[in-house]
Amino acid sequence: MERNARRYTASMHPVSPSSAVSIVATVLNEAEDIRRMVPSLLAQVPAAAEVVVVDGGSNDGTWEWLAEAQKQNSGPDATRLVAIRDETCSLKFSAGPVSRGRNVAIAAAKSPMIATADAGCTYAPDWLKNLTAPLMEGSAEYALGGSCLAAGSSVWDVASAPFFSIKLSPTEPTKSCTARSMAFTKALWERIGGFPEQVLVGEDTLFDLEARRLTAPAFIANAKAIYRPQNTFRSACRQLARYAVSDGQAGVRWARLLRNAARCIVELVALFCLYWTVIPLLVILALEAWFAFHRDWRHLLRFGARAVLARFMFSAAVPWVVAVNQIRGRFTSERLTNRQNAGNRDQGSGIRKRG
Repeated sequence: MERNARRYTASMHPVSPSSAVSIVATVLNEAEDIRRMVPSLLAQVPAAAEVVVVDGGSNDGTWEWLAEAQKQNSGPDATRLVAIRDETCSLKFSAGPVSRGRNVAIAAAKSPMIATADAGCTYAPDWLKNLTAPLMEGSAEYALGGSCLAAGSSVWDVASAPFFSIKLSPTEPTKSCTARSMAFTKALWERIGGFPEQVLVGEDTLFDLEARRLTAPAFIANAKAIYRPQNTFRSACRQLARYAVSDGQAGVRWARLLRNAARCIVELVALFCLYWTVIPLLVILALEAWFAFHRDWRHLLRFGARAVLARFMFSAAVPWVVAVNQIRGRFTSERLTNRQNAGNRDQGSGIRKRG
């Protein structure tokens, strides 16, 4: 993996129960989500030493809310909220603003252990304790908790969940490397060189690849971020396409591309064979049903027939979206953007305007 142009160093501090873990997050124009995420992080039991939130230059009230919350959480009995405003953590100045925001937050954190959280998620009071238990015990220096859907998620959230490594139940085992729920030692982060600042999406996958070259992760079943993406079919496909483009640009996950491209080719062959026989198409439909439902069918059934049908439709679209966009990513230098930067990208100079 290409090393970051901007390097970060970490000063280590002695581990003690009150200073062992800092929670970090980076936000930009998250006025609605920040009001749910931050209180859930401040309510961890036992409490984190601090919650460090980097704002990349929000103009929707996110920063004002953070600044006020910081004043209210500065007493000796409160978990310390540290709010940092750094406008270089946006697409105006960085190709990878999410990574840069995390790196800025981790560099500022005072603890030797780091837990990462994400806007759009909330966290159960025992999330931090469960996630960091292997680090506290000294049996691991890297732990992954994954994510699960919140109550009230949309039918397309349910349909697309396994294709984004999101579980339908908080009790399901997971090996997801999402930075919505990730913990590591600051020393490991420093050896890796921080999160990769050359990509906008998929940065946690690249960080995970580097981390696994250095150490084996611990997978924690009961430390999931509670996530509510509120997807439509279109937005879920768009998100999947963005991840695939990023994979193509980074040159990673080629096995995933081959699997999905093979599914596309076999489906075309089955359609071609309809002139002679319907059997290949029936076999393909059976395989597509397996791809759609084998991961979590027991939990999916409780969402009803509409969710089951939506899952099959989305699963059938996945190989085409992934294969086409990962190949496209390999041959394009297209700069990705996201909704959080939409209101900021035209302000000032730096990186050229994205479409």
